Amino acid sequence: MKEETAIFAGGCFWCMVSPFDQQPGIISVVSGYTGGHVANPTYEQVCSETTGHTEAVKITFDADVISYKDLVEIYWQVADPTDATGQFQDRGDSYRPVIYYANDEQKEIAETSKKTLAESGEFDDPIVTQILPAKTFYDAEDYHQDFYKKNPLRYQMEEMGGRGDFIKKHRK
Repeated sequence: MKEETAIFAGGCFWCMVSPFDQQPGIISVVSGYTGGHVANPTYEQVCSETTGHTEAVKITFDADVISYKDLVEIYWQVADPTDATGQFQDRGDSYRPVIYYANDEQKEIAETSKKTLAESGEFDDPIVTQILPAKTFYDAEDYHQDFYKKNPLRYQMEEMGGRGDFIKKHRK
């Protein structure tokens, strides 16, 4: 087994877990915060837009089963790469789309994939998803973990906040 990690921010982390969690080769998907300047932030601090953190998911995966490139492709399917100020009904810097890379190989894969998406003509607006070096990842509070399993009705309501419609409109 070749264990690696990937970190993606694409709006509310509740909605970013399920698309990855259900793939073969996924060991864990953890909701949390990264990219900011405050150590051990709380949900309330991140929501206040004063920490610099994004809501993100850290995916631990078996690279012998699923590749980082595969995960990046899944990311593009569930995030709006054209909206730098949030995702769907979630607005603000903590919801901005970011691919955080752990090494040069991940950076190259993410940048190449972003360029391919931009050149595809799939979107009228520019692709604004940031590709940044990974910083310390702080696990979110327990009640945020596996939210789609623990609170399926609330999760469905979040999905109805524009993400599902966007995916239907822009994705195959």
